[in-house]
Amino acid sequence: MTRIVSFVIPVYNEEESLQPLFQQIAETTQQLSHEWEVIFVDDGSTDGSWNVIRSLAAANRRVRGIRFRRNFGKAAALSAGFQAAVGDPVVTLDADLQDDPHEIPKLLQALEEGKDVVSGWKRIRHDPWHKVLASRVFNWVVSTMTGVRLHDHNCGLKCYRSAVFREIRLYGELHRFIPVLAAARGFRVGELEIQHRPRPFGRSKYGIGRFVKGFLDLLTVKFITSYSHRPQHVLGSIGLLAFVLGGIGMTWLAVTWIINEFRPGSYPPLHQRPLLIYAVASVLLGLQMLTMGFLAELFNAYSAHQRDEFSIAETTDASNSK
Repeated sequence: MTRIVSFVIPVYNEEESLQPLFQQIAETTQQLSHEWEVIFVDDGSTDGSWNVIRSLAAANRRVRGIRFRRNFGKAAALSAGFQAAVGDPVVTLDADLQDDPHEIPKLLQALEEGKDVVSGWKRIRHDPWHKVLASRVFNWVVSTMTGVRLHDHNCGLKCYRSAVFREIRLYGELHRFIPVLAAARGFRVGELEIQHRPRPFGRSKYGIGRFVKGFLDLLTVKFITSYSHRPQHVLGSIGLLAFVLGGIGMTWLAVTWIINEFRPGSYPPLHQRPLLIYAVASVLLGLQMLTMGFLAELFNAYSAHQRDEFSIAETTDASNSK
């Protein structure tokens, strides 16, 4: 059976780069023994990107296009492309020509050697210094918090086995963390150094807002990968700690109040002591976190039948073992 490689490319206002990008992909595929397809996902572009995609699809049967009604974000574009892809493996790359398609055979080779996800690493980057600095800080934080040690989590050039996308659901801006989500399911994640090129057309979509959103998404991913099956472990632990500290404070206040009854003036009145406010707030916070933990466990138990709590790599059929 002929193997097919699917290229999934999110597009947002990249009119000038689409034609040369497709030509470079076509040149690269000449080195491969696989069939191939290219899926362009137009994420609500306001320029002529969709017209270029339609022209490419009309001229080449290997090209397919998907157009969103508006801009839904890169994660949604990748999800739509993954659902439409018929190939295995699946290669993703950005449409701005900074990812070099000629690096793809190296990633496919690493996949053949046993990896499930291979991410590119732009060791030498041709981006503004502030973008490079923010990216390095972000990658260090992600690697430290998740344990998935990659130099470039947000690199657009990646290669996957299609099984990864049958078990991972993308939403919001979680596309940055596909390797982390895949590793949490037991998939083998690797990294290869790739060439990075200057952007020849258009302008970067980078902004400080993306860094802030990325950090908030990282907290979400950390919770999902570590506690999605046991939310009470983290919420309950925080709640129990707050409840105990508040209880200790309330106990101390009760003891000092009793002492004041026998030795007036030993301690200030309760309403003049900040500890009263802190202790009450801590008890209430503890009760709230414990309640949230119980509710999260109820939702988790209710939805357990809708998702698998495991990831199967392969099986053997006893009827064929003769």
